[in-house]
Amino acid sequence: QVQVVESGGGLVQPGGSLRLSCTASGPIFDPRGMAWFRQGPGKSHELVARILGTATNSAASYADSVRGRFTISRDNAKIAVYLQMNNLKPGDTGVYLCNVMEKGTNYWGQGTQVTVSS
Repeated sequence: QVQVVESGGGLVQPGGSLRLSCTASGPIFDPRGMAWFRQGPGKSHELVARILGTATNSAASYADSVRGRFTISRDNAKIAVYLQMNNLKPGDTGVYLCNVMEKGTNYWGQGTQVTVSS
């Protein structure tokens, strides 16, 4: 059974930084897609950043609202994906969920809360 676990959320002041981590365990070997979504208070799910491709050939994409501030990266040896978030804004507040896709199946974590507030 595949398990996806996020960590790294917390409370941070505007302008601060956080690094989210997501690891997948179980029978998963070379995900074609790894992504971060978020759901803010009263908002729908939003795709924040995605990295698509194989372990050796992948490309990242970002939502307009985070481009230039967030960086997604992948550790293929660990089946892990990270989200470095800089210059955080109150609008970045929400539950951040990790998505891992392999062979057409999507796996989700439980989410980690990020709160940006002074």
